[in-house]
Amino acid sequence: MDARREETVDRGALSAPEREEAFRRLSTHMPGRTPDAKGPKDQPDPFRSVVSCLLSAQSRDVNTAAAVRALFALATTPDEMLKLSDDEIARAIKPCGLYNMKAKSIRRLCAALIDEHGRVVPQTREGLMSLPGIGRKCADIVMSFTFDEDVIAVDTHVFRVCNRLGLTDERTADKTAAALERDVPDWARRDGHFWLLQFGKSICLSRRPRCETCFLNDLCRWFAATRDAPPVTSEYQDT
Repeated sequence: MDARREETVDRGALSAPEREEAFRRLSTHMPGRTPDAKGPKDQPDPFRSVVSCLLSAQSRDVNTAAAVRALFALATTPDEMLKLSDDEIARAIKPCGLYNMKAKSIRRLCAALIDEHGRVVPQTREGLMSLPGIGRKCADIVMSFTFDEDVIAVDTHVFRVCNRLGLTDERTADKTAAALERDVPDWARRDGHFWLLQFGKSICLSRRPRCETCFLNDLCRWFAATRDAPPVTSEYQDT
């Protein structure tokens, strides 16, 4: 797939009935939240979850995992972390990239937890995003996986899938997350992230999406537009 082509396709968004049908099919074909779903990078507590999520920014999973192991071998609480210097943290997390900037963010995050939150990681989006280095995506991931909230976190896969299909029609991950929060059917909020994530990994792939056999291709705005065909009119279209 040509990424530049994808960026220029004018797709438009699905109607409310079409979104409902898309999520119904996703719920049938894709696995949902598992009972043992854990925090980011399988960390055992909220502090390590939020720090792990911070480290994962612009980093491959294998590199994040190496950084996480090295860092938490040195410290596992905000107080212990602040006993380390910027250089010590940066050396430990070097595999994940941007290590000097992330080291400073980690120390600032730990200080904020101690000074402003009594060493307790906030459970709300607003509280999490008040922490240094934590944006909307990381906050939603921690809320979903660590605090078991019904929220659809928008990572790379979810962003791609939603804006290809037409579940949203946005240019940034944060705007996509806001659109999903506004428009997703209530019954789909708990497992929606998991359905979309698995769909993006198995069918709606980044470079070679399996459009011809996809169970959503009659609804998909990108499929219709890139086949030089008019948008599909389905029984789920608003009238």
